[in-house]
Amino acid sequence: MGTVAIILRVMPESLDVDLAVLKAEIQKKVPAVRDIREEPIGFGLKALKVAALVNDAGGESDAVEAEIQKITGVERAEIVELTLT
Repeated sequence: MGTVAIILRVMPESLDVDLAVLKAEIQKKVPAVRDIREEPIGFGLKALKVAALVNDAGGESDAVEAEIQKITGVERAEIVELTLT
């Protein structure tokens, strides 16, 4: 089995969500996360691009997506890229 790098786009619920707090919460709840960057969307709204490394065993990338989706302040989390490392 190998390792898979996944990139997720995480959309906050509103402009009022503190992205620094959201980043810290994502890193605390999902140990596979390696990097988080802000991505401007428009009208002051920013998404987070989250990079994580997981095993390519079935369902691990979906589990990371689901775990991030559960965090307070997250409207939506979706995998936008997936590649073998």
